[in-house]
Amino acid sequence: MLGLPDPISVCLFDLDGVLTDTAAVHRAAWKHVFDEVLAKHDQKPFSTDDYNDYVDGKPRLDGVRDFLKSRDLDLPEGDDDASDVETVHGIATRKNDEVQRRIARDGVEVYPGSRRYLEAAAAAGLRRVVVSSSANTEQVLRVTGLEKFIEHRVDGRTIDEQGLAGKPAPDSFLEGARLAGVEPAAAVVFEDATSGVEAGARGHFGYVVGINRLDQGHARDLAKHGADVVIDDLGDLL
Repeated sequence: MLGLPDPISVCLFDLDGVLTDTAAVHRAAWKHVFDEVLAKHDQKPFSTDDYNDYVDGKPRLDGVRDFLKSRDLDLPEGDDDASDVETVHGIATRKNDEVQRRIARDGVEVYPGSRRYLEAAAAAGLRRVVVSSSANTEQVLRVTGLEKFIEHRVDGRTIDEQGLAGKPAPDSFLEGARLAGVEPAAAVVFEDATSGVEAGARGHFGYVVGINRLDQGHARDLAKHGADVVIDDLGDLL
């Protein structure tokens, strides 16, 4: 059904880069924030490879920690710090503020193929859950009008409240399957990040679809990290 194996009854969609083009917003926000930090430490700017390797698909605090570690920058952890404080928490707050500013200014684009796939999945009776590390998931679904297609949501706030491990751990996708009332084998994971497809593979989900929005190198990385199939757009499955 809709390009999926027969046993699949539940769709678990990542949001940024799968349903919406907010991945571009997040990428720009991370670069803006990290470049300010890197300039203070005389380091080269944040790159697309840095985004793909260290922050894409991960909870915000994990992304900050992993990227700083990659540059051998040992900053204090902090705790719920304001955006002007140079700590892990302060940088994470600054990045979230920047994302919200850009969403409010520029809006959010929905991939046309993704909207068509959601409509087809709803018509076919497939269950639909969004699983995202973003704390802004509810806002984005509401702004784009996609909330009417989504039955359940696991997002950055859920991850914090329940103490779930972030991707590439499968915990957030497992919670999505639980909310839909199925075992992982009955669910498909749709992801554009290597950490996300790895989470799908580690959770033993019935099918893992990698969405390649970048280049052939990224397509190979998605397959290497656990995608059963890699496509350029959800509409390809129709």
